[in-house]
Amino acid sequence: MLIYNAEICTMDSEGTIPNGYIVVEEGRIALIGEGTPDYIPDGSIDACGGLLIPGFIDAHTHLGIIEDGLDFEGDDCNESTDPFTPQMRAIDGINPFDRCFEEARMRGITAVASSPGSANPCGGEICAVKTNGRRIDDMLIKPCGIKFALGENPKNVYNGREETPITRMAVAAIIREGLYKARRYGHDMDSYYSDSENYDPPEYDIKCEALMPLMDKKIKAFFHCHRADDICTAMRIASEFSLDPVIIHGTEGYKIADILAEKNIPVICGPLICDRCKPEMRGLELKNASVMHENGVKIAVCTDHTVIPIQYLPLSAQAAVKGGLAFEDALRTVTITPAEILGIDENVGSITVGKDADIQLYPKGANPLDLMSEPSLVMISGNICRNDMS
Repeated sequence: MLIYNAEICTMDSEGTIPNGYIVVEEGRIALIGEGTPDYIPDGSIDACGGLLIPGFIDAHTHLGIIEDGLDFEGDDCNESTDPFTPQMRAIDGINPFDRCFEEARMRGITAVASSPGSANPCGGEICAVKTNGRRIDDMLIKPCGIKFALGENPKNVYNGREETPITRMAVAAIIREGLYKARRYGHDMDSYYSDSENYDPPEYDIKCEALMPLMDKKIKAFFHCHRADDICTAMRIASEFSLDPVIIHGTEGYKIADILAEKNIPVICGPLICDRCKPEMRGLELKNASVMHENGVKIAVCTDHTVIPIQYLPLSAQAAVKGGLAFEDALRTVTITPAEILGIDENVGSITVGKDADIQLYPKGANPLDLMSEPSLVMISGNICRNDMS
């Protein structure tokens, strides 16, 4: 399929092509060109000078794992019967028929990270998925990390039961205990594989097994934390175990932006268009994303759906613009940067030859982050999911 006569914002080193075209073949971007192609086959799409950009990516949601319009029956986000559950996998709780997937597609959101919740110090495995499909296995891009949580959420859940953890100390201690066990488990497995005659394999432990990719840096450690001191605890734990950390929310990141930049730790910032609904969010400021970016922190913007409905991801990036972030940088926070943070940038996040054809087209002159804007064309893996071209 050919799409031509478009202003192409590639979000890669090619920058913006004022008048260009792309060719999509077998679900991928096969060719990008400048000017008008010599041959325009039947079925091609004339963009009429519109803006062609990559599909939006939300780096932190609970899409499909907390279903729209349901209470307990559709909430599979937190297995809050055990404070340490790395063996839980978000993919096993996601319902791809949740109508919010369609709302995401219609607003140009083509991929998300769907995550276990933050009731537990360790909640389980996060997965990156496309927003189009009927079977979650076919929508999966890759597992991208293990979810940890610091601060008030685990404290509040277990304090009501008079069980550990009820302090920040206990939350961190539970995480450390699990990571120490996994590290020892890995050492024992290495000993067995290197010398099976003299060493027995450790007794199977599903929690330790789930943490092996994390300990080997094949996936990242995603830490839910709002307050600056909790962010520093996440950095401390990550350093102790040589983890590859990502901060989720980072509400007070602006207070320690220089430290985050020095440690090269990315932040998935948000939700932004919400109230200060709990004490650890008292420091919420719209300038947060801008201050962190100015200090050199890699940032993405998220909705934390269902906290903010998924279709308001572009509006969340626009809120970051209101807080001082440049428009071009805000566009990156919902395209290529979340792809890089999630480790899926080989497939998505920019209009680049060889990547999945996850793209969206806006009428000429439209601001894709504006509340009133809607894409006239949305394509996911080369499949047209929305087509209002006439």
